[in-house]
Amino acid sequence: MLQQTTVKAVAPYYLRFTEKFPTVQALASADREDVLAAWAGLGYYSRARNLHACAQAVVALGGFPQDVQGLRVLPGIGPYTAAAVAAIAFGVPVVPVDGNVERVTARLFAITEPLPPARKKLAQLAITLNADREAQERPSDFAQALFDLGSSLCSPRAPACGLCPWQGECAGHKQGIAAELPRKLPKAERPVRYGAAFLAQDAAGQILLRKRAEKGLLAAMTELPGTEWRLENWSEAEILQVAPFAAGWKLAGRVKHVFTHFTLYLDVYVAQIKHFSNQAVSDGFLVPVECVKDTALPSVMQKCFEKGLSCLKEKKS
Repeated sequence: MLQQTTVKAVAPYYLRFTEKFPTVQALASADREDVLAAWAGLGYYSRARNLHACAQAVVALGGFPQDVQGLRVLPGIGPYTAAAVAAIAFGVPVVPVDGNVERVTARLFAITEPLPPARKKLAQLAITLNADREAQERPSDFAQALFDLGSSLCSPRAPACGLCPWQGECAGHKQGIAAELPRKLPKAERPVRYGAAFLAQDAAGQILLRKRAEKGLLAAMTELPGTEWRLENWSEAEILQVAPFAAGWKLAGRVKHVFTHFTLYLDVYVAQIKHFSNQAVSDGFLVPVECVKDTALPSVMQKCFEKGLSCLKEKKS
């Protein structure tokens, strides 16, 4: 859960998730839709799908592999996670390399080549950090101490070099460039995409939802019906041409959502109807409005739902 996400954001999700799925066996036997629903709003939903598949693989194996190679075979387990689990849980003398460890390594060896090109070199240097006997004998403590060093003393801004136990060996500190490292290439401008989402509510208080494709962004998550997301802005005429069905669609407003690689603007259209036809729900499903937030609705769709529902309530009042 902490991949690309802060502890503050993760904490309530973690508590709810582990309460709902307290064991690997419970997670493995759960329906994937329930897992995605428990993760909804946290983002990076491939993590939830991989976690579910990983639990199933672990149960099938009869337990967790206890070395890096075995852990890497599990769904969603990359080099960092495999090394972290191996070191912390099973006492394997390896160095997990996350962003904190990259920063410590870049400063310790004064690596001025920017990220991401320097990532491979930093990983190769980082695995040498546990060369002394005590680190080899206490891999769990060493890995966690290294994480803590990077997140506290060797912080991204204003590192506390005077308190660092590696100050004497730190080439970046000796050269007076520690605070500048690691250097990074300028970020490319994030592209913008546009689309529309449709929120319809019938007289029984039901909302039409659908499931996204099994592959791609937000795979298998729940969404409001909508247009494709494209680089060119949509006109209202174009949007209404691809509405899920004919209705008195009205613009409720625009929602902005920032993904890792692009910014998305969605125009939210709403309609109050008597009932949904069979054709309207042929590629979707109906959910009572009060239950929508219990579905696997990603953050961007939660924003659209809230924007549209607010508009519908205003129209009724």
